[in-house]
Amino acid sequence: MTAAMDITIRKAERSKLQELSLENLPFGKYFSDHMLEADYENGEWKNVEIKPYQPLLLNPSVAAIHYGQSIFEGIKAYKDRQGEAFIFRPHDNFRRFNISAERMQMPAVPEEIFMDGMKQLIQLDKNWIPSREDHSLYIRPFMFASDELIGVRPSENYKFMIILSPTGPYYAAPMRIYVEEQYVRAAPGGVGFAKAAGNYGAAMYATAQAKKMGYDQVLWMDAWEHKYVQECGTMNVFFIIGNTAITPDLNQGTILDGVTRQSSITLLKEMGFTVEERPLSIDDIIDAYKAGLLYEVFGTGTAATISMIKELRYKDFVMKFDTDSWKTAPMLKSWLTDIREGRREDRYQWMWKV
Repeated sequence: MTAAMDITIRKAERSKLQELSLENLPFGKYFSDHMLEADYENGEWKNVEIKPYQPLLLNPSVAAIHYGQSIFEGIKAYKDRQGEAFIFRPHDNFRRFNISAERMQMPAVPEEIFMDGMKQLIQLDKNWIPSREDHSLYIRPFMFASDELIGVRPSENYKFMIILSPTGPYYAAPMRIYVEEQYVRAAPGGVGFAKAAGNYGAAMYATAQAKKMGYDQVLWMDAWEHKYVQECGTMNVFFIIGNTAITPDLNQGTILDGVTRQSSITLLKEMGFTVEERPLSIDDIIDAYKAGLLYEVFGTGTAATISMIKELRYKDFVMKFDTDSWKTAPMLKSWLTDIREGRREDRYQWMWKV
């Protein structure tokens, strides 16, 4: 990367940290003192600025509200034992952000705005990174169409922003999961691989129905046969069957190419597992459970990190797991946490110093 981009910075007069404890934080409720904002107008990016966190003033006709051109990313920053700030694999999120942008007919965000802007923003709000275990600074880059016009076409104007949220764990306890057969998260040829806002809005109804039955999330199945595993709620999902870790492949474009998923595949191989990225049917999962070979099931994601699943329900068949006896998911989470917080060698160069 070339020299850091010259970004206009307007500092907040007073930090909100004086009124907030960074202990036992809920996910995504509080936001730091500053935010980054940039505009895409007349075919170029301009008005790149870091300024005090504040509401947006939007025209009611702004295109994103009506037609859903909106994408985002989720990234995390941590402090090591010396108090230095690091971001976990942000270049991977940057690349994926622009893959989402292309699919949604939005302009690519230049690296100097995304990466330099993020770095300068976190340098300014470094004190917002919690030091408590399982806590971090959640980084939310996002972009939306900002045309003030009602008409079904790609917008000509866009706004890119980054906001920061000090946060605790997303799922604090092992989850109960309902295998969804009626509703679909994504289909081949769709936008399942993109981090498009509409993917999450469309998932809420099925999730709400599962929660009424006492479940935390749904395990999505494929669109055609409702037979093959896709994602688990907002996470990628892994199954430890024997000495093999199996996760759905990305070939049909229905599953997000998760950064934590990529990291987990690397570390599972380091642990000695054979890792298979392939279609996995619910029938194969049940057969492995009945044979006593389905040892662990867990989700992976930036927000959730590694989230253990203690129960899977498919139709009337319930699979229960003693998560207290598990070794793989806890070790995987521990390794990732130790790398992020500087207690384990960063041999894959995942941590980017702020």
